[in-house]
Amino acid sequence: MSTKIKIIKGDITKMKVDAVINGANRDLISGGGVFEAIHKAAGPELLKKCKEMGMCHTGEIKVSSAYQLPAKHIIHTVCPIYGSENGLEDEMLLSCYERSLASSAKRGFKTIAFPNLSTGNYRYPKDEALEIALNAIKNYIHNNPDSSLEEIYIVLFTEDDFNLALKVARELKVEIER
Repeated sequence: MSTKIKIIKGDITKMKVDAVINGANRDLISGGGVFEAIHKAAGPELLKKCKEMGMCHTGEIKVSSAYQLPAKHIIHTVCPIYGSENGLEDEMLLSCYERSLASSAKRGFKTIAFPNLSTGNYRYPKDEALEIALNAIKNYIHNNPDSSLEEIYIVLFTEDDFNLALKVARELKVEIER
């Protein structure tokens, strides 16, 4: 089986996948951007569950139901804040992707959707974050040819972000589908 990487312009809260990835902060209960959109669309049960799950460290993940989202699960990963992690931001962001991919496969998920993690309030340059994301996904697919993952989406909300993702994928020679 061959895992496909798909870059799409859309709303991650509308994705009908096994899991959406939520770029979270350590408390899992406050934030803006995609985090806020996911929480709002999932409903109040998600906030209650996140309070129960407790704190999480940067690069780590926790998994919950997706509640009112069309997705089945949410993988919460704590993202690094660009410029404030003593030069370890790239390593920490890579860990967010690697752990999300590994956890998804361990659970037998076939489809997952990532936003461009850490690029909103956490100020990661979008092109750098996309490069880390695409390399992490490409390496995961190469190193795990028997993974359950069939489709890995990168979901961009704006046309500019979508076009940037396509450009970065071309530069990295990452085979994608649209």
